[in-house]
Amino acid sequence: MGSEEAPLLLPPPAVEGCPGCAMERRKASSKGRIPYRELFFIGVTSLASSASYMVGRAVSAIFWGIIADRIGRKPVITFSILSVVIFNTLFGLSTTYWIAIATRFVLGALNGLLAPIKAYCVEVCQTEHQALGLSLTNLGLIVGPALGGYLSQPTEKYPQIFSDGSVFGSFPYLLPCLSVSAIATLVLINCTWLPETIHRHKVPEKDTKVVKAFSSQEGYRDSPRKKSLLQNRPWMSTMLPYCLFSLHDTAYSEILSLWAVSDRKYGGLNFSTEDIGEVLAMAGASFLVYQLIIYRWVHKILGTAVSILVLATYPFMTYLYGVELSLALYSAAMMKSGLAITATTGICLLQNNAVCQEQRGTANGISTAAMSFLKSIAPVGAGALFSWAQKRQDATFLPGDQVVFVVLNLVQLLGLISTFESFLVLPALAV
Repeated sequence: MGSEEAPLLLPPPAVEGCPGCAMERRKASSKGRIPYRELFFIGVTSLASSASYMVGRAVSAIFWGIIADRIGRKPVITFSILSVVIFNTLFGLSTTYWIAIATRFVLGALNGLLAPIKAYCVEVCQTEHQALGLSLTNLGLIVGPALGGYLSQPTEKYPQIFSDGSVFGSFPYLLPCLSVSAIATLVLINCTWLPETIHRHKVPEKDTKVVKAFSSQEGYRDSPRKKSLLQNRPWMSTMLPYCLFSLHDTAYSEILSLWAVSDRKYGGLNFSTEDIGEVLAMAGASFLVYQLIIYRWVHKILGTAVSILVLATYPFMTYLYGVELSLALYSAAMMKSGLAITATTGICLLQNNAVCQEQRGTANGISTAAMSFLKSIAPVGAGALFSWAQKRQDATFLPGDQVVFVVLNLVQLLGLISTFESFLVLPALAV
């Protein structure tokens, strides 16, 4: 019984001058207190990086994860925010399609924020607050689209403020890019006071006390979390559900907008782009409240199961009109996004707790690369599926858009199944 209750990974002895040890002491002295300042930083940095291009991020994520393990979280986070300030502004100044694509690719490649910020979430929080910290990395998914929807093409939406002859008439997407860059600039300044979390223990040759302390910790050295990531079964088992949920979420986001604005004769809702923008903005605001207040009490498996049921109601919304339709879509979108993020964040938390600190950046880099690759191909697959569904409106089995939502639910169901005990190995079991 005693061996079962012993911690899997013993903490290293405290060393003066080590930023990681200083963070551990700060966490120990503030038992039960939520680190609001650090969590606020996590949220705004996630917002600043929301414009990253998925392909570029997939290419470089592993590299930045390794760098974050070698030299620290803070340098990588700082450089990534600086790249957002520069290349996000250049993206808003793009004059051709290919320049815009190239700018976003470079932005994604240089913005290595996601891997170290996930590691930082776990390392800056006590165990009971880690899920809240990780959930805040999704803040950019809420605020980013709203900024783009409300601030893009300002000369058309707000002619009384922005004239066609202004710089925003020549560059219709510059305003949202400048807004994100301004937020990123403030975050970059705030990086000056950002505490480091990795341990840096400088041991003189004649002082062997720390070395002996480490060598006596057999559990630390032989822990499964100290092995190669490919030999770490708890971490490896989280990759499949993480990738499936990421693929599903991106495909769902792509299909939702296409389906909502399509004509009712094709099974859509006949929404305008402004209508769907308002619904998603309201859902995003409600989702933010959900993250900050409700999230920590929702179980990841329950969240996925309920999300499947919610998604199954979408095809039947075509029988509603007016305010009832808007309320139904708002409620479903808010519940669907909230519950899906609950599952994804739960998996991410398992990933970070399945590895030791020295491997956490690399582990997050690998998962970020896999997730970014799937997010880069999901819109193409979702668009092709939606187009194919439009051609089978009179099919006997699952006509029109019904087949689209069934396929989405099948992907999510596979993700749910992969979280069952037979497939998912919890970190505490890796002994």
